[in-house]
Amino acid sequence: MTGTGKVTIAGGGARRPIGEAGEERDSPVAIGRRLKRLRKERELTQRQLAEPLYTAAYVSTLEAGRARPSEAALRHIAERLAVDYEELATGKPTHIATALRMELAEAQRVLATEEAADARAAYEQILGRAEEYGLPQERAAALVGLGECALEAGELADALARFEAAEHALAGEPLPARARAVRGRSVAHYLAGELRYACYLLESAIDALNTSGLHDPVALLQLYTASIAPYMDMGAHARAAQAAELALALVPQVSDPALVATMHRTVARTLIAEGRAEAAQASLARATELYQQLQIRTELAHCHWMRGYVCAQHDDLAQAETELRTAHSMLVSKRAALYVSQVEVELADVLRRRGKPAEAAELLDSLLVGLQPGRGALHAGGAHRLLGLIAEDAGDVEAAERHYATALSLLEQTGAAGDIADICRLFGDLMRSEGRTEAALNAYRTGLGHRAEPGTTTLGPAPARPPFAPWA
Repeated sequence: MTGTGKVTIAGGGARRPIGEAGEERDSPVAIGRRLKRLRKERELTQRQLAEPLYTAAYVSTLEAGRARPSEAALRHIAERLAVDYEELATGKPTHIATALRMELAEAQRVLATEEAADARAAYEQILGRAEEYGLPQERAAALVGLGECALEAGELADALARFEAAEHALAGEPLPARARAVRGRSVAHYLAGELRYACYLLESAIDALNTSGLHDPVALLQLYTASIAPYMDMGAHARAAQAAELALALVPQVSDPALVATMHRTVARTLIAEGRAEAAQASLARATELYQQLQIRTELAHCHWMRGYVCAQHDDLAQAETELRTAHSMLVSKRAALYVSQVEVELADVLRRRGKPAEAAELLDSLLVGLQPGRGALHAGGAHRLLGLIAEDAGDVEAAERHYATALSLLEQTGAAGDIADICRLFGDLMRSEGRTEAALNAYRTGLGHRAEPGTTTLGPAPARPPFAPWA
């Protein structure tokens, strides 16, 4: 995202560990204070600590922070105090990195199964401790977790800032280590309606991985999977299908069940577009099974959402409504605001088709209040499209025209070719029914311009193919 939505994360760069009084943890003053505290906790005199290699006066000088101890002296004193040398020298507790990784895993579990707000609090605590002890990898993981919390809450500017800070923290690491942050950035841009930039981020990272020989299967699976939704919305169906095929080829090399489940759920969308309903249902069933085992509620809701979409495509509207209401209820319970709005658009379409236009319109009017600029342009456009259809069915041509024009304005910002072509067709049909032939022709021409090259994007050549591609 660009412009005024930028959020600044305090402490964005790498920092040296800072002690409680503001000085660096490895400064003579900090070491002296730490040494004195540990000595008193163990009820040792300065002489007992110093002998036989050093004097009490030397220990006194160190405790006062008037001299920096040598490594040999620190190792001797650490042994006498029965503490780890690194803890005495830096204030970093033994095994702190391991402890923080365990806390990160627990925070990820909370995000998957409980409230995003609870996970956010846990990640904030981890972030603070990682910064305190100068642990860049754990700091980056906490920032990514905070970004994912923000995505779930629909706070896209905050999410983007967190993911960018994570990438910055890992700037010196190989690209596979940054893949999760790159994926997060692209999703934030995608949800904001910036489809081309989302694709650019993902394609650049995929290309860099494949051309540099860093064929990390986990990183590639994350990136290929994330690229499918923006490709589909841009009308780049051929590229989406290729990404899906490559993602499927990577599965045997990936052990993370949550990542595999997300791949199956996302690939189902390309299968639906290809008319392979049974294969899509099988893919969704596999994803659902894995999410149920892992108790990942948000992603399980996405499976119900996709099932509802499949049913709607095959005119099984009663089952579609059931699946979408289930998804909606689960996402509301998770307070996943932006995803709730997306499901409401799908549900409103089903309600309209089931002869419940008033209920559909009420749902759409309510969700549009929450979809502020920079949040869900695709879905706001979809909502206005449906409101236009409802108004047209009711004979309110003026309101229909207004909603179609708003939908077109929103969708043109995103590059969602298929949706733009569809709204242009609706707009053109409305104008033609009113005898406004020239306006109708202009709308049709605009729509044809967006459908002139199906299956392509304006992003240039597709990323380099990995050596394990099915056709290699």
